[in-house]
Amino acid sequence: MAGAKKKSKTTKSGAKRGAKPAASHEILETYYREMLRIRRFEEKAGQMYGMGLIGGFCHLYIGQEAVVTGLQHALEPGDSVITGYRCHAHMLAAGADPRAIMAELAGRAGGVSKGKGGSMHMFIPEGGFYGGHGIVGAQAPLGAGFGFANKYRGNDRVSVTFFGDGAANQGQVFEAFNMAALWKLPVIFVIENNQYAMGTSIARSTANKELCQRGEAFGIRGQQVDGMDVLAVNAATEKAVAQCRADEGPVLLEMMTYRYRGHSMSAAIPCPTRPNTAPARKSPRCARSVTRLSMCATCWLRPALPMMIHCARSIKRLKPRSMTPPISHRIIYRPRRMSCSLISPCRLKRGGV
Repeated sequence: MAGAKKKSKTTKSGAKRGAKPAASHEILETYYREMLRIRRFEEKAGQMYGMGLIGGFCHLYIGQEAVVTGLQHALEPGDSVITGYRCHAHMLAAGADPRAIMAELAGRAGGVSKGKGGSMHMFIPEGGFYGGHGIVGAQAPLGAGFGFANKYRGNDRVSVTFFGDGAANQGQVFEAFNMAALWKLPVIFVIENNQYAMGTSIARSTANKELCQRGEAFGIRGQQVDGMDVLAVNAATEKAVAQCRADEGPVLLEMMTYRYRGHSMSAAIPCPTRPNTAPARKSPRCARSVTRLSMCATCWLRPALPMMIHCARSIKRLKPRSMTPPISHRIIYRPRRMSCSLISPCRLKRGGV
């Protein structure tokens, strides 16, 4: 039919799709424990920033815990995850030691990046997490590169690439879409749509607010997911992972979420153009997630939560700050005997090296 619209590959998931598969009490308990651990860690990091124990940038994940928790539980060992500079929660979900993360935030040598990465540059390759990148949108082509490596090796692994609604307008993101679709790479692009990027409403910055449709021009299937519901996130990710492992090409997931804090601790209070977070906290989406998890009693969590407080209190007793000459020399600089500038052409001719 001449006037018929082209059928969209984009779908939406949420409460309107009907009842979701029932999760066991043990699974709900695990989700609740991990989300609460992320929330408490981020709250303590914000407090330490205000005390002057953490310097530089500090981007908190408060409000978006369901996204990383539900997604991480759909992955298998060997799968890779990469994100932007809001990466504390991803490190915790990947299994990093909270003490090492806090030490990194404080610039200590005992941190996961020897105190040199700070809030934005953290890595735990053994957990499949590869950063932590400070350039907006730069992780999208890197994530596509991980997918290319997996396809080249034929190891049946999946690459998950996170970026926000602000980074979704970056040109390099579309280049990554094109290459991933062209080569049918096993990549899951995850847009964490908190609706305000750094502080500007998506309605004022983006022509098409349905970000899950961004991949349609490249033939990439898109799905909009309730990012405040950990079970919906997990179910959508499991489906996307299965499609990637079946060599069906990349998938785009738009996680509809909301960040309760400002863009970073340097602007911890949401900007005046953002609405109060109270309506978002009381929204049906948030209420559904809380209702599902409310059956998990918090009494068994109390022995574990003081660990975060102890971690913060023990910062001053950790290893010294990292920018001491011996550590910097050992990590950054090549040993002098291997420096090409110290090798003369005459020695190379005589084979004296």
